[in-house]
Amino acid sequence: MNVSVVGAGTMGRGIGQVFAQAGHDVILIDINRNVLSSAESNIKESLSRLNRKGLLKESIESIIGRIKYSSSLEDIKNSKIIIEAVFEKIEIKKETLEIISKHADPQAIIGTNTSSISINTLSQYVNGKERFLGTHFFNPVPVMKLVEIITSERTDGKVVETIEKVMIEIGKDPVFSKDFPGFVSNRILMPLIREAILTFEQGVASAADIDKTFRLGMNHPMGPLELADFVGLDVCYDVLEVLYRDYGDPRFKPPITLKNMVTAGKLGRKSSEGFYTYR
Repeated sequence: MNVSVVGAGTMGRGIGQVFAQAGHDVILIDINRNVLSSAESNIKESLSRLNRKGLLKESIESIIGRIKYSSSLEDIKNSKIIIEAVFEKIEIKKETLEIISKHADPQAIIGTNTSSISINTLSQYVNGKERFLGTHFFNPVPVMKLVEIITSERTDGKVVETIEKVMIEIGKDPVFSKDFPGFVSNRILMPLIREAILTFEQGVASAADIDKTFRLGMNHPMGPLELADFVGLDVCYDVLEVLYRDYGDPRFKPPITLKNMVTAGKLGRKSSEGFYTYR
C-alpha cells in the first residue's frame, strides 16, 4: 500500500519509518529540503540502532528502499493513506490539509497527527469529512506502541475499522478517544506536568528531586520535568494553551516559568537546555 506522510520532522519521519518497516511504500514530504535531508539521516540512524538490537525483520537497505523523499504535495495523489504531521499550529495544519484535499485521491484516508487540536475543527479543511480522523502517534514513533485514534462527528465507521487494522499491522496498539481537547493522553498528562512545574516554581523541591519522586515512588520511567524536556517545552506550552482556551479550566493554565523558558529559547532536549542541560 502507498502511504504519504506530510511533514518530515521528528514525528513525521518516525511515522514514515514504521510504515516502511511494515512493508509499505512511503513518500515522506516536506517543503524544506534541509528537513528532508535530516529526516533521511535520522531514519538511517534509527534503523541502525534497531538492527543492532536485533529488532528488524529484514535488511536496512530493503526498508530504506521503500521510502521516497519529496518537497511536492502533488506526490500524494496515488496514496491510500495520508498522514499529516506538520507543526502543532492550527493555521499551518489548515493550510496543509487544504492542499492535501486538493491533490489526494478522493478515496484516500486522511489522518492528522495532532496531539490536542479538535478533529472536528480540522475536518473543516478536508474534502470528505467522513474519511478524516486523528492518528496521534507518540515519540519516539519507532519505539512507542501507542497510537490514539480520534474521530470527528462525521468520520465513517469503516474508515475507523480500516485505520485500526492498519495500526495493528504496523505494530501499534491503538486506543480510541472522542474529540475532546487533549484526547486521553494530554488531557491527563499536561496537568501533571503543569503541577510539577509549579512545584519547581514555588521552590518546594529541585527538578531532580521532583523527577526522582516519580521514578522511584510511582515507578514512572521518566519524571514529569524530564518528560517535558523530552517532549519539548514549546510543545507543552502550546498544548496547555489549547486546553486552557478550550476548557477554560485553570488547571490547564500554562505556568509563568514555562512561558519564560520558552520565550528564552529553553525548549528542552531539542535546544540542549530546559529543566536540565544536555551537552
